[in-house]
Amino acid sequence: MTGSPSPAAGAGSTYGVDVLTLGETMAAFRAPAPLRLGGTLSLSVAGAESNVAIGLSRLGHRVRWIGVTGADEPGELIRRTLRAEGVDLDLARVDPDAPTGLILFEARVGDISRVTYYRSGSAGSRLGPEDVSPAFTAARTPQILHVTGITAGLGEQPYAAVVTAVEAARTAGALVCLDVNHRQRVWSVDQAAAALRPLLPSVDLVVASDDELAVLTDGPDPVAALLGAGVPEVVVKHGGQGATSHSERGSVHAPARTVPVVDTVGAGDAFVAGLLSGLLDRLDVAGRLDRAVTTGAFAVATRGDWEGLPTRTELSLLDHAPGSAVR
Repeated sequence: MTGSPSPAAGAGSTYGVDVLTLGETMAAFRAPAPLRLGGTLSLSVAGAESNVAIGLSRLGHRVRWIGVTGADEPGELIRRTLRAEGVDLDLARVDPDAPTGLILFEARVGDISRVTYYRSGSAGSRLGPEDVSPAFTAARTPQILHVTGITAGLGEQPYAAVVTAVEAARTAGALVCLDVNHRQRVWSVDQAAAALRPLLPSVDLVVASDDELAVLTDGPDPVAALLGAGVPEVVVKHGGQGATSHSERGSVHAPARTVPVVDTVGAGDAFVAGLLSGLLDRLDVAGRLDRAVTTGAFAVATRGDWEGLPTRTELSLLDHAPGSAVR
């Protein structure tokens, strides 16, 4: 592809789903204070890829999530939640011999949280190529494949699943989106670079924060290096400063929406959901970025990874003045 990427021509009923994503979703416990103080915890689910899937589903798109959960109550909570949000689970798998992973969030200072994972040996880490291959039959091929560096970093089998999905998507003509989503507790920059850089020739859209670009290239100008290597579009997130899309046609910037910051966890996933939604709706670059910063703003202004994400009819809520009562 040249220039900014777009979904394959003829998008619609000829495709099994609009977006396919794969990864680990965990039971998520949130504490309002350090765990050592005791007290109550709230329980939900969290996972970068399923956050994106929920965000896209709420915006009216058909989304399939592939992952592995344990045959336990946390796993059933995950499956029940995703089904309730309209996410297709027909290729998700239950592993009776491994537990569902857990993630703990502790509120510390203001909007800063501490995150602890309990995912070693989890069911989610048993995702493999055999789980994703069936997603690319004639009746199931997606318009867009969305993968992240988190899944690639969970082990040899999950990485092989990502590689298999990317290769199959390329063969099928689906657009491939890679969100670097680097997690230092999952793997080092060097490990991530060694795994993700070989995928770049098959990637149509890279999404990364400013500090994540170094995972993909050592060049002094990372964006120019990625475009020069053949990546059609690189979208860089600048946090509170918005985001910029770069392609051979030039750069387009969108400022961030001004909202009260309540919880930044999941904001990047919400951004991706808005960005891919704009691609599916064939918006221009400015329109895609506007939707992405809008969905990202919903995430930071509400608590939880995905709970506050908007439906399509709610996208315009942030156009109202602060304190408005929408009647």
